[in-house]
Amino acid sequence: MVRIAYSALFIVLLPFIVLRMLLRSRRAPAYRQRLLERFGFFSPPEDVRPCLWVHAVSLGETLAARPLVERLLKEFPQYRLLVTTTTPTGSAQVRRLFGDRVFHVYAPWDTPGAVKRFLKRAQPELLILMETELWPNLLHYSKCADCQILLANGRLSARSAAGYARVALTTREMLDTLDWLGAQSSADADRFLQLGMDSARMNVTGSIKFDVHLDDEIRQAVRELREQWAVSQRPVIIFASTHEGEEQLALSSFAAFRAQHANALLLLAPRHPERFDAVFELCASAGLRVSRRSQLAPVDANTDLVLLDSLGELSQLFGAADIAVIGGSFIPRGGHNPLEAAAWGMPILCGPSMFNFEDITSRLREAGALQHCADEGQLLAQFELLLGDENENRRRGTAALTVLENNRGALDALVNGVGALLTAHR
Repeated sequence: MVRIAYSALFIVLLPFIVLRMLLRSRRAPAYRQRLLERFGFFSPPEDVRPCLWVHAVSLGETLAARPLVERLLKEFPQYRLLVTTTTPTGSAQVRRLFGDRVFHVYAPWDTPGAVKRFLKRAQPELLILMETELWPNLLHYSKCADCQILLANGRLSARSAAGYARVALTTREMLDTLDWLGAQSSADADRFLQLGMDSARMNVTGSIKFDVHLDDEIRQAVRELREQWAVSQRPVIIFASTHEGEEQLALSSFAAFRAQHANALLLLAPRHPERFDAVFELCASAGLRVSRRSQLAPVDANTDLVLLDSLGELSQLFGAADIAVIGGSFIPRGGHNPLEAAAWGMPILCGPSMFNFEDITSRLREAGALQHCADEGQLLAQFELLLGDENENRRRGTAALTVLENNRGALDALVNGVGALLTAHR
């Protein structure tokens, strides 16, 4: 009965959801494109192989899913791969990373009609959900369609767990549909268990984000970029995945640092593409000479700031910097993935709000690779320390790499879980 009431409410709200999409499309036109896919209408692929379905919500989850998708393509060639997202940035990343090796559409909105239409066309044998993307109708009707469900890289902060506990019956019903759950940490697993997850179907795999890999081609491309930008003698700071309000902090802390280090360079990567132009105007109004990455504008000794307004490059462009500052952490947003920076062996700074990456942040901090900063003053002190003491910079970067290496293995565990479910389903 609860799910029926939920479905009725979702249907009532659907016109307002569509209106919100159209309003967002004024700044990001992609939001009004391919709307029929969100209602479950699309032309199914001609490929008749059984289907593995990977759902990654947005850009971050798509990047996290990349090694898993690559392994699935390699180890299960007898299956066709369907990858869905809910955001245009995630969609663009799927196409950039995988091209026509996977079939891609938007995931359906969580109404009975949209989900059933989607399942009829896709006919998945196994659904792999990234992190904690739990939707009542998606899970219910997937199970009704004899589709097994695996939750990969499961994370559940204390705040999220409290929210799910307020709808305990619905949460229990959703968890009962999961055939296999891979939690990122013991703390995440405990929260899932407290909400009603069956321990027999629970596994602590660690985070797949530790399995990030930088191949020689990527490293060479970044070396060439650093030479092109001539930054070998310049201190370079990157503020990554910033949200509204954090750009001002980045600019003010950078200005204070530049007062003593006039040749410093700032790389600034806003989280959402629809804010790129506004952030550019903010930087230009601060009197900074700005180069926009999307326009491949030249970066030289006169450039103060590079606005990283291209998609899909951030994980590589960490390698062009000496220090990484993680956005989404100076506001109550919960932060973003610091492991993309760790993979380059560099010191990591963040604000106080990293609850979405609690376990990862704790491991990096305990190893001495990551430092929390409460405000501009603490950021500035860390800039001075890390860019003035090469040994300390190297020590923290080495610690970051050690954490990464010591916690790999989630990818193998997830692929084994997929194999076990597919074998059991035959």
